[in-house]
Amino acid sequence: MFRSRSWFGSGGLWKPKNPHSLEHLKYLYNVLSKNQTVSENNRSLLVETLRSIAEILIWGDQNDSTVFDFFLEKNMLSFFLKIMKQKCGSYVCVQLLQTLNILFENIRNETSLYYLLSNNHVNSIIVHKFDFSDEEVMAYYISFLKTLSLKLNSHTIHFFYNEHTHDFPLYTEAIKFFNNSESMVRIAVRTLTLNVYRIHDKSMLKFIRDKTAAPYFSNLVWFIGNHVYELNGCIRDNAEHEVRIKLADIVAEHLDHLHYLNDILCLEIDDLNQVLTEHLLQRLFIPLYVTSLGKGAMDARSKTPKVSSILSLFLLSQVFLIMTHAPLVRLLANILINGNESIFQFKPEVTPPKLRLSSISTMEMDNSEESSSNLSNENITLEDTSGGINHKNDVESMQEDRISCSSAEATIDKLKAIEELYFQTNPNVTDLTQRIILSSIFESMDTTENDYAPLFTLCLLHALYDNSGIDAELLNTFFHGGIVNLDPESERTSRRAYNDQLVDRLIAIICLGVKYESKVRVITLQLLSSLLLRLAIKDPPTSVLDDAHLALIEGAREENILLLQNYYKTDEMFLEVFEDEYLEMSAAKPLSIEHLMMDSNLLLPPVGSPLTGIAFDKRLPCGEVERSRRSIRVYFLLRKLSLTLRKESEKYLPLTNPQNCVHIDENLDLRNLNLIVANSDMLSCVVITRDNVRTRRFLVVDVFQLILVDPSNKQMGWGVVKFVGFLQDIEVLGDKDDSRCLHITVKTSPTNQRSSQSKTPLLAAKFLFDDQIRCMAAKQRLMKGKQKARQGKLHLIAKLLDLTGSSPSPQLNLRRPNQKFLVNYEFTE
Repeated sequence: MFRSRSWFGSGGLWKPKNPHSLEHLKYLYNVLSKNQTVSENNRSLLVETLRSIAEILIWGDQNDSTVFDFFLEKNMLSFFLKIMKQKCGSYVCVQLLQTLNILFENIRNETSLYYLLSNNHVNSIIVHKFDFSDEEVMAYYISFLKTLSLKLNSHTIHFFYNEHTHDFPLYTEAIKFFNNSESMVRIAVRTLTLNVYRIHDKSMLKFIRDKTAAPYFSNLVWFIGNHVYELNGCIRDNAEHEVRIKLADIVAEHLDHLHYLNDILCLEIDDLNQVLTEHLLQRLFIPLYVTSLGKGAMDARSKTPKVSSILSLFLLSQVFLIMTHAPLVRLLANILINGNESIFQFKPEVTPPKLRLSSISTMEMDNSEESSSNLSNENITLEDTSGGINHKNDVESMQEDRISCSSAEATIDKLKAIEELYFQTNPNVTDLTQRIILSSIFESMDTTENDYAPLFTLCLLHALYDNSGIDAELLNTFFHGGIVNLDPESERTSRRAYNDQLVDRLIAIICLGVKYESKVRVITLQLLSSLLLRLAIKDPPTSVLDDAHLALIEGAREENILLLQNYYKTDEMFLEVFEDEYLEMSAAKPLSIEHLMMDSNLLLPPVGSPLTGIAFDKRLPCGEVERSRRSIRVYFLLRKLSLTLRKESEKYLPLTNPQNCVHIDENLDLRNLNLIVANSDMLSCVVITRDNVRTRRFLVVDVFQLILVDPSNKQMGWGVVKFVGFLQDIEVLGDKDDSRCLHITVKTSPTNQRSSQSKTPLLAAKFLFDDQIRCMAAKQRLMKGKQKARQGKLHLIAKLLDLTGSSPSPQLNLRRPNQKFLVNYEFTE
């Protein structure tokens, strides 16, 4: 007659049966009231109570407004604060943060959200000193802050940012963890800051610019700089491809940084963009990325540690691929193209050192002197890198940052000063005597040893060409309008259609790339071909390439053909390899520079071993078979380049166009077949598969295909194609026990547009004919057809490789347009 003790709470109240009700919340309130002091005895009870409160509040938000009214009337959030202020241990803290996170993540009613935020308890929770050494506490805390940031809008921002006291704990507490060791935490901080920047509140944005932008962006740039040094060390220490996973993680992290910076710039907040642009240019891009390119990069006089020129090209390529903020990319592109020797004497205000941002106090700043002292006493710990530039005291530099960032005009003036001091004003971009950076970029295109540096140089040039933020006139001058003096004694000048020196270097790579032991990878030649077409094809399809340059390309193509002629004569599988490489290149997706530059393997020296798992076009060939494959791919690239420059269309490839073949489920007029020998080539047989399934079919032997036809039951004299395979891929064996049987296997052919590398045969079955004579006739014609099919394609390849005196024949069409029957192919001499 008595209820179980489990029905009693600490306060002696009955526990309601319905967990989703106002009465249940009242019961939970009494539990909290009676257990305000955390102990070992009630710890589990409090955790379960907190979990239940979140559940009922979410239910009340959608079903019963009185639930939230009671929650706010009793000021139940204050219990959360009281519990946190005690040494309750991570077990309770984690549940508290989890409860808050679930609560704010699931509330949909704006009024309920405003009620929760109205008493400032949330800000008190944000600034509470949690034990962040506990990874679980850290994870739930940062997740809670990110959830709050997702609730920011023009109305809720005022619950977090106090305009009168200049206090914004949600933002200032979050940015303390921008360089946390956990990637999840760093990503959450970046997400939170972007959510804050998206709110168009002038007072809040002014606070961020004047009080936090300079120290935050400065430390962020330092952190990225240190990350670049780590990347450089990883490349240097793992030249043998030993720790590729670590390298991939570092590259991915760096790309995340650049995308984050670009996201900030794309918000088009002028004040923030000016501060960020100045920090990026003066403290990262110019002193580290740009100056690492030239010969003066490792000058003993330079106290700034540099990175390898390979990494510098990679980093600059990523900048132009990802960022499009006009003031930033225009100035940086101008430095690369017009920068003079003075750029190596560039002295940044602060060098990117190793840093540890331990905390940024919640800044309560106003216009008084106390505000200035608070800023100067920010607890930002910085540790200098050995070998770094001697710089001023960090606190002093931050004060200078604040002063310099307080005026948009000051930032613009600084950028203009850079432009005036370090730029070459001579408009002739072909004059490299004073353009030290551009000269270094051109020199990096030397492929005498390998294409390690030229690959990234080509990526950089593509990135410059495609960047929409760079001044079109600058790009046009560099790529298409180099000024050349016709007469040194006169002022007359003429404009070339393209940059001669650049094209000379591109063609030099092609000439080295066609040689037998060339160290130029296929991907490099693909990038080169694409860039060369951009320079030479001004108004498609008109080519403006000089005859001399075109002759050099044709000469390189002829050298490649001579190399292929040797493989043609000695390789028995040359036909299969030729077709396979053509179809693999044809089926490949269009070359994406951005996707290519995400491959961290390219940062390591080129290797030839297939055991590395690197794609064939991104590594050097290993052995004669791969050298043959590479030469074939180079042939296709140069053939396409040559045809495009000569305004000609492809007429001979592929060797067999699948669109002109017979296809499965196609209807054929069996009465009008024009076959190789006679109508008897259409032989009736029973096809027996490995599963012992027997089907009656007509076997049709065409010029290049084996076709199995099922006679139509609806239309006399017609049949439906049930299977097709190329004769060059068949194997035919007789049956020792039955003279009427043939074992026919049709292998997976490179001419089939395959989606996988499966080697499973297309068909492996026993063919049972009516008698021994028909069986022998079928075997003879299949073998004869296979031989003729291979001879026909090899004959066409021979003509493509100039092994005969005549021009190549048109591609092999198995069917003529508007005709329902198969036709013979006749070779033209």
